Amino acid sequence: MSDKAVVEGTLPSGTVVDTRYWHSLEDGRVQCDLCPRYCRLKEGQRGLCFVRANLGGKVVLTSYGRSSGYCIDPIEKKPLNHFLPGTPVLSFGTAGCNLACKFCQNWDISKSREIDTLADAASPELIARAAEQLGARSVAYTYNDPVIFHEYAIDVAKACRERGIKSVAVTAGYVCDEPRREFYQWMDAANVDLKGFTEEFYIKLTGGHLQPVLDTLLYLKHETDVWFETTTLLIPGWNDSEEELDAMTKWVVKELGPEVPMHFTAFHPDFKMMDVPPTPPSTLTHAREIALRNGVRYAYTGNVHDKAGESTYCHHCGQRLIGRDWYVLSDWNLDAEGKCNQCGTPCAGVFEARPGTWGSRRQPVRLADFV
Repeated sequence: MSDKAVVEGTLPSGTVVDTRYWHSLEDGRVQCDLCPRYCRLKEGQRGLCFVRANLGGKVVLTSYGRSSGYCIDPIEKKPLNHFLPGTPVLSFGTAGCNLACKFCQNWDISKSREIDTLADAASPELIARAAEQLGARSVAYTYNDPVIFHEYAIDVAKACRERGIKSVAVTAGYVCDEPRREFYQWMDAANVDLKGFTEEFYIKLTGGHLQPVLDTLLYLKHETDVWFETTTLLIPGWNDSEEELDAMTKWVVKELGPEVPMHFTAFHPDFKMMDVPPTPPSTLTHAREIALRNGVRYAYTGNVHDKAGESTYCHHCGQRLIGRDWYVLSDWNLDAEGKCNQCGTPCAGVFEARPGTWGSRRQPVRLADFV
């Protein structure tokens, strides 16, 4: 990784903690081994993610305990359609990102270079207590990638687990093997962005590589009990071709299994891709059709109003199991064991006897109220 991957800047005080995944180089720099960028840092330099830096000859996390904000969301917004449907999730993120997506839809947070973005402070125990008091069934590490605030996310997840609160990672899956294993010991569910299915797409539009993301998906499927779903933001002319969607969905069925839900969501012009048009709804519908044709049992459209594309159907008899209108649940045709109440076929996922009733509400939260 060249020095262009690092960022100069003053380190904040009071938010710095030591990290584990790094090693010293012979030239006096240190290499961060958290993600496949392998940023090599001189004293005082930050990695591309902006929140991990060389301080005193070691890599530290500079954003521990600070967030860009907290909000109670519907779990379907993550998006997770097969994990405790209808329940509220306490969402938060920090700042920075270890990818450089030109199409980033949260660039004001993920590409922030302003420490003031991290205005809210909270200990892991405070977040867990707030989630419990607010009635949230889970906490989501989202808005930017929790990989880069690895230590903070794990500590929050540990505190949540003690209170029976689940943890949800919303991530691009761009992480090295050892930290990946530690991280997912503490996660209960994940939505992984499978941003495209070609190396060219990843290099040109994200500044990363495809294989580490596939490795994360394979690890989740074959070595963990974490429930996970995938999301692909379809960008006109870049990752929405028949050939690419055919290859992607066939790979998912073969390597991950037909029961892994896939979400195809609409792009809107943003960040460095303002000249690209929004995704037509027909593109999302066609992607869903390709997935279903190739054996994906649960394929969804997102960022558009499409009740048919948002709902869950029994892959055996075709009954609508869970009806959705945006984030509001309508039909519920699963029995207490998560099976179709018409034919008895199990629906893959993590379900309870009854769905939640949170609906589409979005409720900002001030953690200071729970101190």
